[in-house]
Amino acid sequence: MKAMILAAGKGKRMRPLTLTTPKPLIPVQGIPLIEHHIKALSKAGFSQLVINHAWLGQQIEDFLGDGSQYGVSIKYSRESSPLETGGGILKALPLLGEQPFLVVNSDIFCDYPFAHLNHSMDHLAHLILVNNPPHVAQGDFGLKKDLVINNACQQFTFAGISILHPKLFANCTEQAFKLAPLLREAANQQLVTGELFGGYWQDVGTIERLQAVEQYLKNHPI
Repeated sequence: MKAMILAAGKGKRMRPLTLTTPKPLIPVQGIPLIEHHIKALSKAGFSQLVINHAWLGQQIEDFLGDGSQYGVSIKYSRESSPLETGGGILKALPLLGEQPFLVVNSDIFCDYPFAHLNHSMDHLAHLILVNNPPHVAQGDFGLKKDLVINNACQQFTFAGISILHPKLFANCTEQAFKLAPLLREAANQQLVTGELFGGYWQDVGTIERLQAVEQYLKNHPI
């Protein structure tokens, strides 16, 4: 199974750090966020990676190269302007092929065991959900056994980790669009499965949350 890392965002909430450095290259304990993901994916058996980029993207290519230093192969999907999550994945489909693929947001930090996702899938998507952090108090999706539903008494937050089937994008056209509406539509058709992850997870969307990860790692070395 191939894996895609979403790395095209501008990281506006992390300025001034991201004025000269793309957010995926912001270091956590001296190692760029995206490098943590690549190492974890390689360890889990994912050897073919696709990374999209836009803002200061050449820095990402210069730093990671072809991936050989990590034991993986990296191909890049270059965006002249950010295409959002859905549009970015759609543009990268020719590099990802016709089989389901793993997608990971570059701006999260977690200890999820990616090897658990290296398997076939009968649905259009499989989502990893987490308990709601303070900044997403309402959550995104519910779970009914292993099916993802849009409305439930207890909602959870989408972790930015998923397996997606290319057929999810069958009716999409090349433009900037978010992934969430596609997932909600598929969930309404009972075509999305999911699981709740109880390990460490943090959306590294602000400098304060970056500092929270640093503090966590001081007490839980990786």
